Order: sequence, then C-alpha cells, then structure tokens
Amino acid sequence: MRLLSHNMLSSNIKGVTNGFPLRIEAEKVVEKQVDLNVDFLKNMFPKIEWKALVEASRTMGYAKLPEEVEPSKLDSEDFLQKFHHALLELVLEEGALVCPETGRRFPVSKGIPNMLLHEDEV
Repeated sequence: MRLLSHNMLSSNIKGVTNGFPLRIEAEKVVEKQVDLNVDFLKNMFPKIEWKALVEASRTMGYAKLPEEVEPSKLDSEDFLQKFHHALLELVLEEGALVCPETGRRFPVSKGIPNMLLHEDEV
C-alpha cells in the first residue's frame, strides 16, 4: 500500500469519530520505482494531509520530508523528488493499519489493506 492510499483511508467503525490517520505497523516495506510526474504531484499536494504523510513516511523509515511545507516548495526539484518518493515509491507490503481511537488492527498483506469490518462494527 502506497502512502498516497494511506493518506486517504480512515477507520469507519461504528461510533468512531477520530479514525484518521491510521497508525502504520510496518513489518515489510519495499521501494518500487515510479516515474516522476510533476503535474500529478502539484495537483495532489492540496489534497494531502501533510502531517499524516510525514508521520507515515517516518514510520516506514523515510525521514526526509519537512515537518511543515508551503505550496511554494512545489517549485523545488529536490522537494518534488522527496515528496514523490514518500507518496508513491514507499510501499507497505506487510503489516497493519491501526485505528487511532479503538486500536483495531486492519491487516496489510501483499500490499493490500483489508478494511472489512466485523458485523458488530457496522
């Protein structure tokens, strides 16, 4: 699971009011090369919850993103490379996503998160 997907996911358990961001428990992280698409990054930037991306990337062993960022950084080639790497090239292959409110673990296997809820969680 790429951090782009992680940044869009939240826990939908019945009664949960704080289901984002899901905490990552990484067992296996891989890097997969993806062609850099500057236009895509510039269009996605306003949709990304930056603090969640930074925390998730650090959990997966990548600490090169700044804590805070201004849109003007999108003019920097160096920043775009780091943003691209964190968002699209880091892949959680095995592990879990954990609801910040309930602690419910959603397993990630072969890069695919299982977000299915139990009957009592719907």
